[in-house]
Amino acid sequence: MAAELSTSINIKEPRWDQSTFVGRAKHFFTVTDPRNVLLTNEQLAHAHKIITDYRQGVVSPGLTEDELWRAKYVFDSAFHPDTGEKMILIGRMSAQVPMNMTITGCMMTFYKTTPAVVLWQWINQSFNAIVNYTNRSGDAPITVNQLGTAYVSATTGAVATALGLNALTKHVSPLIGRFVPFAAVAAANCINIPLMRQRELQHGIPITDENDNRLGQSTKAAQQAISQVVVSRILMASPGMGRNIFVSIQSTTGLQACLTDLCFSFSLVFATPLCCALFPQKSSMSVSRLEAELQEKIRANHPGVERVYFNKGL
Repeated sequence: MAAELSTSINIKEPRWDQSTFVGRAKHFFTVTDPRNVLLTNEQLAHAHKIITDYRQGVVSPGLTEDELWRAKYVFDSAFHPDTGEKMILIGRMSAQVPMNMTITGCMMTFYKTTPAVVLWQWINQSFNAIVNYTNRSGDAPITVNQLGTAYVSATTGAVATALGLNALTKHVSPLIGRFVPFAAVAAANCINIPLMRQRELQHGIPITDENDNRLGQSTKAAQQAISQVVVSRILMASPGMGRNIFVSIQSTTGLQACLTDLCFSFSLVFATPLCCALFPQKSSMSVSRLEAELQEKIRANHPGVERVYFNKGL
């Protein structure tokens, strides 16, 4: 009879070393696996029960270590790390590849009229807003008014920026024009992400010591977290830029265009986890970089703490 699984496995942290890029990449390849969007509610509930029970010291009968880790990654792919709530399906990072493939394909197909461009830019930025909200940092509740204001400002600002920059393609050389759509995506991300997560910038995000003891809320941590997410998401869009440049410099047949789109889709499978892995999910910063009053509070109440930790979001 097999021995019962030990309850000492640390499932609060990922299975692989998060201090290295390779370890983070392995972690995110598992969490962003597009197959996770096909999991049923029953499978998610089963994984949730395994992880919840294990955290309370209860081991499911016959559970193996590999099954525990699999349950953890199913859990991590669908439930928010701070609130514990089930995330919106299309907002999960595992939905990035199929959703981006669909939206990008439509943006590349329906581009000949201004209404079509506006519609698909709005759909694209609405999707980005959902992703940004779903993968926010912190557990503070957000009111409907706050969410609505964030959504309208984020999508309107991002769409206007993207359309404005795309309009420049008519007034610059063809070589520069090929890079303008990518610049538009980058600029839109710089607007959409901070606006959808503006509550974090206004009120801060939870910071802890290395043992997960909560120390307070920091806007400085929120600034670092959002900046890192913006960089990751801009680079995540780079396969689309490569696709646009390739198509624009070649006279492609229908078959070549389909093959190019397949290569673009395939590259997204790698770009999503690799760009998520650029920075640790559990980010950190020195106490000396926090707000002055927070520094004083931490040094008075926790004199041994030199670094604080926080969930940066995705």
